[in-house]
Amino acid sequence: MRRRATRTGGRMAADRILVVDDEESMRDVLKRMLTAEGYNVSLAENGKKALALMEKERFDYILCDIRMPVMGGLELLREITSRKIPGTAIMMSAFGTVETAVEAMKLGAYDYISKPFMSDEILLTLRKAQEREGLRKENEALREEVERAVRPGKLLYASRAMEDVVRMVEKVKDYDTTALVTGESGTGKELIARMLHYGGMRKDSPFVAINCGAIPETLLESELFGHRKGAFTEAKSDRAGLIEKANGGTLFLDEIGELPIMLQTKLLRFLQEGELRRLGDTEVRKVNVRIVAATARELEQEIPAGSFREDLYYRLNVIRIHVSPLRERREDIPLLAQHFLATFCRKFRKGEMRFSPEAMETLTGHDWRGNVRELENLIERCVLLGGEGEVSLDQLVSIWEGGVAGEKGGDRSPRLIIRVPVSVVDPDLKNAVKEMERQMIRLALERTGGSRPKAAELLGISHPALLYKAKEYGIN
Repeated sequence: MRRRATRTGGRMAADRILVVDDEESMRDVLKRMLTAEGYNVSLAENGKKALALMEKERFDYILCDIRMPVMGGLELLREITSRKIPGTAIMMSAFGTVETAVEAMKLGAYDYISKPFMSDEILLTLRKAQEREGLRKENEALREEVERAVRPGKLLYASRAMEDVVRMVEKVKDYDTTALVTGESGTGKELIARMLHYGGMRKDSPFVAINCGAIPETLLESELFGHRKGAFTEAKSDRAGLIEKANGGTLFLDEIGELPIMLQTKLLRFLQEGELRRLGDTEVRKVNVRIVAATARELEQEIPAGSFREDLYYRLNVIRIHVSPLRERREDIPLLAQHFLATFCRKFRKGEMRFSPEAMETLTGHDWRGNVRELENLIERCVLLGGEGEVSLDQLVSIWEGGVAGEKGGDRSPRLIIRVPVSVVDPDLKNAVKEMERQMIRLALERTGGSRPKAAELLGISHPALLYKAKEYGIN
């Protein structure tokens, strides 16, 4: 058996095992066997002495007999659990029954071994316990990594506009009222929604996000509200929707202006009643969730046209948080540029980089129609394609493919003319827009070497939205 060891101070330390048994011969046998396998073994003749040892030292595993004088194994297990003493317990007994084994497992034991046993049985059980412990630690590390990824980091800003946004978030983060975050694509509306969630009382509950424009209308109702088995052809089993999955936490509805009218009505009812029915179900379910919506569209202008419900708009627009475009808060650009530069240097293991004053002036003067997302995309290319040290204006222009800010901050990057055939007799605006989208998606995929996430960034849309449109237009 290959023992599991932990690294401490540059050397490998053996796992520590405490053997608790009232038979001296059993303690001696187990100590010789486990020491030969590389374990660091301590001994105790009953539960009371074992507890005294555990107060002074930490053990990875406790190999414990059940029947002992002074304090038996089950009583020791109760003390370990109540005092929250770390370590994996494996119980042994020559008088065991199924009921005893079940009780030991309920009290927190990892496994139960009947005496007499073969040495391989003990070693195999320890190896399984080590593998489980390794998986548990890996899961904890992955969970922490995921939480760091989804939780917002420190918001970098120097502008008064963003300071006002942060103050508003601080004022309302602990309240359950709905919020509407507005702003152009790429300004960071989802980041604001995450700040509302993770800064408030719901931070330990789920944050669930959905882009209302990235899912076909036929599937969107099921995604949001869930369905019963047999509600439609593909409904093979009961399924909770995203609203239920966000129970206790926050549901972020991105691009809320894309929500179909029928679902707007259903969402309004949920906001008013706090309850929903899954598709094809008769059962009403209570759900406690905070709704944060976001849009890049002017919803007030869509109300008269009948494409957005006025009552839903007022229900969502209790707290309005507007994120200004980057061109209106240019003082934030140097901070963001340096932050992205340092982040991507660490990510791609490159040496320290910095922008020359001329390059930074050019970045600050650009209009950034794609906002923060466009800036981040450019900085990533600078790190990947540029050398270490200072990024000069010439290097920046070269990486930017000739796109530099003019005297008034205008973009002079190369232009491609897209031609869309339109019938003079029967001009169809919808088909013309689709043809333009088809050509631009193909161009973005060609520019990024077929990378769909990067193509989505280049186009200023979400990755799911790109996948949906590419499928709709038959683009591989």
